[in-house]
Amino acid sequence: MVNHNLHETLPSQRNISPELLKTEILAKLAYSVGKDPIAANSNDWLTAAILVVRDHIIDRWMATTRENNRSEKKRVYYLSLEFLIGRLMRDAMNNLELTTGMTQALAELNVDIDFIRELEPDAALGNGGLGRLAACFMESMATTGVPAYGYGIRYDHGLFRQGIENGAQMEYPENWLSFGNPWEFIRREASYEIGFGGTVEITTEWDGATTSVWHPSEIVRAIAYDTPVVGWRGESVNTLRLWRARSTSEIKLDIFNSGDHAGALSESNRAKSISRVLYPADASPAGQELRLRQEFFFTSASLQDILRRHLQQYSTLDNLADKVAIQLNDTHPALVVAELMRLLVDQHNMKWDAAWSTTQAVVSYTNHTLLPEALETWAVSLMERMLPRHMQIIYAINARLLTQVKAEHPNNDALLTAISLIGEEGTRHVRMGNLAFVGSHKVNGVSALHSDLMTKTVFRDLHQVFPERITNKTNGITPRRWLMQANAELTELLRETIGDAFLDDTARLQDLIPFAEDAAFRAKFAQVKQTKKTQLAQLIHDRVGVKVDPSAMFDVQVKRMHEYKRQHLNIFETIALYNDIRANPHKNWVPRVKIFAGKAAASYWVAKSIIHLINDVGTVINNDPAVRDLLKVVFIPNYNVSTAEVIMPAANLSEQISTAGLEASGTGNMKFALNGALTIGTLDGANVEILEHVGNDNIKIFGMTAQEVAELRQRGYDARATIESIPALKDVLDAVAGGVFSPTEHNRYQGLVDTMYNGDHFLVAPDFLSYAQAQRDMDALWLNQDEWQKKAILNTANMGWFSSDRTIREYAQEIWNIPTV
Repeated sequence: MVNHNLHETLPSQRNISPELLKTEILAKLAYSVGKDPIAANSNDWLTAAILVVRDHIIDRWMATTRENNRSEKKRVYYLSLEFLIGRLMRDAMNNLELTTGMTQALAELNVDIDFIRELEPDAALGNGGLGRLAACFMESMATTGVPAYGYGIRYDHGLFRQGIENGAQMEYPENWLSFGNPWEFIRREASYEIGFGGTVEITTEWDGATTSVWHPSEIVRAIAYDTPVVGWRGESVNTLRLWRARSTSEIKLDIFNSGDHAGALSESNRAKSISRVLYPADASPAGQELRLRQEFFFTSASLQDILRRHLQQYSTLDNLADKVAIQLNDTHPALVVAELMRLLVDQHNMKWDAAWSTTQAVVSYTNHTLLPEALETWAVSLMERMLPRHMQIIYAINARLLTQVKAEHPNNDALLTAISLIGEEGTRHVRMGNLAFVGSHKVNGVSALHSDLMTKTVFRDLHQVFPERITNKTNGITPRRWLMQANAELTELLRETIGDAFLDDTARLQDLIPFAEDAAFRAKFAQVKQTKKTQLAQLIHDRVGVKVDPSAMFDVQVKRMHEYKRQHLNIFETIALYNDIRANPHKNWVPRVKIFAGKAAASYWVAKSIIHLINDVGTVINNDPAVRDLLKVVFIPNYNVSTAEVIMPAANLSEQISTAGLEASGTGNMKFALNGALTIGTLDGANVEILEHVGNDNIKIFGMTAQEVAELRQRGYDARATIESIPALKDVLDAVAGGVFSPTEHNRYQGLVDTMYNGDHFLVAPDFLSYAQAQRDMDALWLNQDEWQKKAILNTANMGWFSSDRTIREYAQEIWNIPTV
């Protein structure tokens, strides 16, 4: 009799003895790594340990897949150009409850698990919050029992490895695959041809119907690599499938033998470039073409894979919408709409109306930005050259859309222009955000404010036409990585204090609320924070060479470098504080360490200039004896998931200071608050909901609201007059522009200062005084440590709602129509 219980025959991981794990490690070392323990180095032990953990996942992976197939469950396919998964060993061990056993087994083999764990490279598959959200969602889908595949690109080098030379950002290849990736499985049978360019042949059938056949001029092959993603307690395992690009002909042997050795490899190199680097610079036409090739490559491969799997199980596409949910993570995969239509109509002979209904029922779209310039567009000329059939399909979708809307809203040409998939301003272009919107049955924002603003800004006109389509799904974070793993000390204190219920239900963190009034618990909570700060201080010293005092306030802003996130507001206020400390040495100043980290896009000179300024300011302040160590400024290079796992638990103050109305959500704010940091921030993104959950007394809000920002822009904003009315800010900008912090290159920051005087688009000046006063209020609070610790504890206690498990359950119930556990 077949056993259909998913894990009935699988042993509990907690019952696996260290002795058995030790035997398994030695077997892997010998038979998979090919090393004798006497000769094995640290990387060998790491690989052997990973392979043992992976083996314990595989049985559950296969059981999950069998159960999903047997029960014919609907599957989610999550398409994202980024998956910032970080190191996987600790994550997998924790979710399998193998950490204690593996630690003891390796110790008996004289191997320090903490040491080898640090050797595992961060998977360089993302840039910031977008990719980290995708990784949290994959883990939460496995935890909540949602059958899912994640689809992305297996980048050879990812974004880039950030170096700092003389204060400036330098970009280097991130060689995360140098020693292979023991977590992944290559699936050579899951290989698909991806076309580019060529022509479209239109034939007329006997009944007058037309058929379109695309004849690409270039074919690239997509090869699948699978990584298992295990949920909490190993109950379910999903799949992250990443695509690697390869040529259909690795080498043109006749050309090679003729003596043109480089030319013989040109086709292969062109194909491989698709999966070589995340976000290649797109300032050049070649860069724009490569980005478009990347986006189509992974969407086409993923859709072909989805349809193959569906047909293999059901032999019909009539029930596709009942068994498949495709979630687009931002606009990068928006070509799914056109490619799914092509596959259904051209290859599977589905009638247009049926194909369109199916596409809309299957696809949903998550928007992550309110910046109009961040909603992708592609030149029509580029699309027609690279994807001629898709351009025809987009024109056809657009024609039907405009005809429908014109009938419903007559004599409203402005509305038609706004919702059109083709933008006519400047160079004619395809609006990918509009394409994703009209091709989806649901479109969600990622915080309550963001979703509301979507209906009033970037998708105002489409919302007027489709008023039921936009919904909200506030982002979340996985507590397994961002509390249990990143802060084992705090997790253990919580277990001692409120029991283990919160491990399975983060809402139970609220059981901690009464302990905010317990002086003994506050002391223990503060000691955990001090331990984490000491660890971060060591990391700062190792990487930057600056010694910082763990007893000082750790004031942290770590995130992707962008003007709307306003790292320049932070550093300008830091300079103003520096000026005050020197001018008023008798005041009772609170010692602060200002900690920054984040990467700037290679071609984004303003963001790179801000990084340079932060480092230059740090050089001056950190070496000025007049400051007496009351203020330190450090920039930690090459910010990634593993670095974040050290920084987040150590922060006292979390900087979430974006221009109100521009941050979609943020998830760093959640990670900091979960680990007991207080937030200083604007009413933007998920800060609004954090305020609602932790209470007004336990967060510091400053600056204009989104409505006030809109009103100021509408009235007209005079940046120069505003700056000149704020002496402290003007003094700062004069010092920066005058070379005080760049004595060897006096005009280094003239361009940065000019962006302030000539527009200050992100409204640093109007919020400057409010921000500075908020910082002084936090100084005063810091001097009352009992009150600070109470507020910190209440932040941790009230952050359970921000679990990505809750977010995924909302997606499953309200968008995907899938049950959860």
